[in-house]
Amino acid sequence: MRTDYLQSALKVIDDPNILVNVVSRRVKQLKRGNRPLVVSLEKLSSEDIALREIAEGKISFELASPDELRRLHIT
Repeated sequence: MRTDYLQSALKVIDDPNILVNVVSRRVKQLKRGNRPLVVSLEKLSSEDIALREIAEGKISFELASPDELRRLHIT
């Protein structure tokens, strides 16, 4: 994982725990065949692609509200 991509992504998603979850979910999608949302002339790992997508604002996340969590019985 490239440190420069990680630092750029942390500027967008500043909570490391949330960043790990977003990157993990996106890596799974990429490995299942989803196309990258960024273009690169170099061969990048799925993790680096996900970090670049976050840093460039191509993907984002939304936290569940307390009401949504209660409906799902998650507290």
